[in-house]
Amino acid sequence: MQRDSGAGDATPGTPSPTHGGRLRHRKRSSEVLSDVNKANGANLLLNDQNKYKSMLVRTYSSLWMMAGFVFLIYMGHLYIWAMVVVIQIFMAKELFNLLRKANEDRQLPGFRMLNWHFFFTAMLFTYGRFLSRQLVNTVTSDKLLYKLVSGVIKYQMFICYFLYIAGFVWFIVTLKKKAYKYQFSQYAWTHMILLMVFAQSSFTVANIFDGIFWFLLPASLIAINDVAAYFFGFFFGKTPLIKLSPKKTWEGFIGASVTTMLSAFVLANFMGHFQWLTCPRKDLSTGWLHCDPGPMFTPESYSLPGWMPQWFPWREVAIMPVQWHALALGLFASIIAPFGGFFASGFKRAFKFKDFGDSIPGHGGFTDRMDCQMVMAVFAYIYYQSFVMVQDLSVETILEQILRNLTVEEQHDLYEQLGKLLARAN
Repeated sequence: MQRDSGAGDATPGTPSPTHGGRLRHRKRSSEVLSDVNKANGANLLLNDQNKYKSMLVRTYSSLWMMAGFVFLIYMGHLYIWAMVVVIQIFMAKELFNLLRKANEDRQLPGFRMLNWHFFFTAMLFTYGRFLSRQLVNTVTSDKLLYKLVSGVIKYQMFICYFLYIAGFVWFIVTLKKKAYKYQFSQYAWTHMILLMVFAQSSFTVANIFDGIFWFLLPASLIAINDVAAYFFGFFFGKTPLIKLSPKKTWEGFIGASVTTMLSAFVLANFMGHFQWLTCPRKDLSTGWLHCDPGPMFTPESYSLPGWMPQWFPWREVAIMPVQWHALALGLFASIIAPFGGFFASGFKRAFKFKDFGDSIPGHGGFTDRMDCQMVMAVFAYIYYQSFVMVQDLSVETILEQILRNLTVEEQHDLYEQLGKLLARAN
């Protein structure tokens, strides 16, 4: 068939092309196509025949994820935490599998379990630090369980360190000749996953218990920025943004930034009216929350400037102070957080694979969706601790410290000493 086609294309008087000639012809054709694509690089996305099918698949899976996410927000803090843990496990599975080699793994039975040993040790250490206070507050009514939990919390760092050392010894003992390079590369890769992925995304849990608002708003801004960048780039993208992500465009980046900033300001006002989102969770219960919203979520009136037209119906607007903080979150989500995605794109290009996984149709793996979320979670935690959280001591804070650090006998002794001091004062 190839010979007949080649003969039919040849003109009279022209010698039949050799095999080498056909190869040169094919190479020349690919170069022409490459030149055409470069010349029309600005319209590459617009000329993609499969883009609408891809968009439908991506939109369909996004709607399912959004529905599940809203349901978990309604269920509360513990269920959101469980979702974060499940996502982290899927991310770890995807990343552990990236650099594995089947031949080497067959020669190292049980070596994969070592990765998960380090993973769950890091989980115990990180979540133990974040959730110890909530755990103590939950079990104060049961003395036996309280003593058990208090002991675990007191020796948590030692337990985690012992588990890590056990993994370290396990790794050394299982070293095999001719597999040293592979084993040490896997050891380093596992620690990179724990540092760059798990440690960052674990800050999300702290944000959840400080108030779902401080988890939901940053996560929503990343999702809005990603969707807006996709659609602005889909319909208007012409100017490439960065070589690491060829489909990223300046039009998508700028359009997404404006959309994210506006959404941050509006969403903060909307979410700020729900105590379920704004109240911090002090224990691991699932009951409804009631709290004083505080000045951060109390609207303040602002008079509009005099140059506003007379037909404009409002002369004052009510703005929550948290909305100004939301603008800072929106700015970070628009400018800095996308670099988490660029980092992931560069990593994928370095190892020549398209996606980290195929768990989510149209999106790739969980890691592909969480690259920017991890960067955003750390910033949201640091921003809240630095600029939003009230640092002064309160009766509630002191009581939490007493419950966390004193035994039952020491609490009784403190109670008696306070009673004597109050009796003297009266």
